[in-house]
Amino acid sequence: MPENAVDRSSEPEIEAPLPILYRDEHIVVIDKPPNLLVHRSEIDRHETRFAIQILRDQIGQWVWPAHRLDRGTSGVLLFGLSAEIASILGKQFEAGTVAKRYRAVVRGHPPGSGSIDHALSRQRDAYEFQGERSSQEAQPALTHYRKLAEIELPVAVDRYPHSRYALLELEPVSGRRHQIRRHLKHIAHPIIGDATYGKGIHNRYFAEHLACHRLLLACTELAFDHPIDGRRLKINAPVSGEFAALLARFGWPQPETQDQ
Repeated sequence: MPENAVDRSSEPEIEAPLPILYRDEHIVVIDKPPNLLVHRSEIDRHETRFAIQILRDQIGQWVWPAHRLDRGTSGVLLFGLSAEIASILGKQFEAGTVAKRYRAVVRGHPPGSGSIDHALSRQRDAYEFQGERSSQEAQPALTHYRKLAEIELPVAVDRYPHSRYALLELEPVSGRRHQIRRHLKHIAHPIIGDATYGKGIHNRYFAEHLACHRLLLACTELAFDHPIDGRRLKINAPVSGEFAALLARFGWPQPETQDQ
């Protein structure tokens, strides 16, 4: 198994129905489970189940994603019920008018609050077309965070006699690929369960001793303008499953839920 890998063999299969957080004749918002792809990917050709397919079959009509969450990330995921609506929503993400909040469990004890202003190189899918004019230059990226809770365990997971972890709330201002994961690695507080940017010894400790096999990152709130009537909608989702069990085990707070 690779150094940073997390054993997912004990995780249950994703099953329909997907939790629907909001739905009208134009949009639908779900709470995406972890380890579910939003759509088909050439990189994960062996996968046969995707959020688009499951949701389409569940509600009996086609859906178009307005944005995407990484496979391991759970939480609020927005779809348009037509390509035109999805395009309108997508432009809000591009313009930076969509407010996003995430929760993450990280290694170490970062400061109480801060901003990570660190440019990120553009990451493309392996199959994405790159023309002669495609830029490889780093793009501005900004993430605000605040620490909600912390813990020190009397266990020598790494080279120290005790191991420190923290719960963060994060607000990415820009929308670069893997932004939160890359930014937290940049400040030396990687997310637990991150097989790409994290540290394998901590990932394995959480999997083997704390029954937590997933990436501990969840989108808990999305605020955007309704594409037809312009109403500001705020959709919340609590963390669940292994993430919620870990918060309870550490005595850490759950995200607050609010009306739309």
